[in-house]
Amino acid sequence: MSLLLSARSIAKSFTHRPLFADLSLDLRAGEKIGLIGPNGAGKSTLLKILAAVEVPDAGERTAARSARLGYLPQEDLFPPDRTAREVILDALAGDDLEDHEREMHAAIALTKVGLDGDLMPDTLSGGWRKRLAVARALALRPDFLLMDEPTNHLDLPGVVWLEKLLRAAPFGYLAATHDRAFLRAIAPEIIEISRVYPTGSFRADGGYDSFDEKRELFLEAQERQREAVANQVRRETEWLGRKESAQRKKSRSRIGEAADRRDVLAELNYRTAAAGAAGIDFDGTGRQTKKLLTAQGIGKSLGGKPLFKDIDLIISPGMRLGLLGANGSGKSTLLKVLGGELDPDTGTVTRADGLRAVVFEQGRTSLNQNMRLRTALSPNADSVLYRGQPLHVAAWAQRFLFSPLQLDLELSALSGGEQARVRIAQLMLKPADLLLLDEPTNDLDIPALEVLEESLSEFPGAIILVSHDRDLMDRLCTEVIGLDGAGGSNSYGSVGQWLSAYDKANSVSKGDDKAKAKGEAKPKAKKLSYKEQQEWDGMEAALATAEGAVAAAVVLVEAAANSPRPILTAACAQSDVARAKVEKLYARWEELDAKRSGS
Repeated sequence: MSLLLSARSIAKSFTHRPLFADLSLDLRAGEKIGLIGPNGAGKSTLLKILAAVEVPDAGERTAARSARLGYLPQEDLFPPDRTAREVILDALAGDDLEDHEREMHAAIALTKVGLDGDLMPDTLSGGWRKRLAVARALALRPDFLLMDEPTNHLDLPGVVWLEKLLRAAPFGYLAATHDRAFLRAIAPEIIEISRVYPTGSFRADGGYDSFDEKRELFLEAQERQREAVANQVRRETEWLGRKESAQRKKSRSRIGEAADRRDVLAELNYRTAAAGAAGIDFDGTGRQTKKLLTAQGIGKSLGGKPLFKDIDLIISPGMRLGLLGANGSGKSTLLKVLGGELDPDTGTVTRADGLRAVVFEQGRTSLNQNMRLRTALSPNADSVLYRGQPLHVAAWAQRFLFSPLQLDLELSALSGGEQARVRIAQLMLKPADLLLLDEPTNDLDIPALEVLEESLSEFPGAIILVSHDRDLMDRLCTEVIGLDGAGGSNSYGSVGQWLSAYDKANSVSKGDDKAKAKGEAKPKAKKLSYKEQQEWDGMEAALATAEGAVAAAVVLVEAAANSPRPILTAACAQSDVARAKVEKLYARWEELDAKRSGS
């Protein structure tokens, strides 16, 4: 595979915090790679450097002259007052294409993501804005696509859609993500950047699980090396500390070697410290009440839209309930109703006397961005009381991987993952019977996710969880409830079972919509001539054939995307003819329908 993009000994720092140094990597045509690393390792910065959005402090970034590189940033930004179609046409303005070719590429990209080109980006939800950003990147026909957290704002069905799209993609990509299930689905090779590695990164093929095993073997070997060097340094320190008569006999070279080994140990200690994970451990009250919370026939509507109805629940200690549904289906609202933040429109929620519930709200909205980290972690003193033991705020901060230098920073200066750890630290100080968690995994790196998962599995109380992290949901939840967004709900045994049901229901819905769009054959009407009636009766079949021709033409255009211009032009012309035929048939169908109805 040809080399498309490389980085050689690149380094980048922000103020006192070096992100990476002397980092090198090669990206080749067709490679499909997942990029992981702890929060603050510099994944987003690395992607920006590779995309030539930022320049490194040192080192060199090189791209093949003929390579078409795409970049999907973490934030989805679009120019104002432009439709989705115009957003993509603007992105294609620099390409050497005819107007009809740009229109064709825009149409293909919008079709792939299932988006109406006449919609305005400002009216779209976060998930659909992400789809538009993907469409914009696809329209540029990249040889290699750099993606920063591409699943952000997508619901579970949206993530599965993106997985299918990437697995079938003709281009290579490097995707930064913390979603382990997504990594398994789209990345046969993994790169982790972290200062725990001597070269700043670790790369292995075989998928995420294979990478995880190889990573553990490497870290175990590095720890054994650290222990061996530490033992050598300890013995040499004792040797160097003997009385002066013995020191005169000591070899200068041996003294120098001892100093070198101290430097090696310091470097190994520095790297080993980077392998730590946040000390997440929620405190339960140990309450043995059989029923912590009971919901009977609860329902809720917002803006006249029914979100859910007739839900019955009994929550007991040890229960782990997951809430599933597409964006906007009412998961967060149901969590708020169960937590008492909102009243149900129908039904009742009964809580055990003195129920102690802890709520992790989506977006961590309770955090005051102007507050200093020190105050957020310990608002009333220089220490906190955790499980009956006092801890100084610096020690408490260190448990969540914050350095003493960060204590006086405002929360607005922290990353999303760091803010998530702050909110978890606050909640851990509150013993609870029930945890209500709304997207607690957002922005957390994989080590923190794994510790969170372990802590939640050991929590003695009950948990109600909303999350797009399939690994967490499948490993933790004993039951899941799926919401359809139209008032319906059902219980499922796993996330996979719910996704299958969702796909089936969605396919049926699309089929119904398509049938409605095309219309249905009706009994003969007197106002149509014999010839017109024959034309009407065959209209649905004619439309199906014509739309099939359009689909075939789209495939030809995609196949010719990187071919010489005459071939691409011919394919586009064929597609134009096919689309014109469909438009003509629909126009005729409307004309005949109007005549039949007398309008």
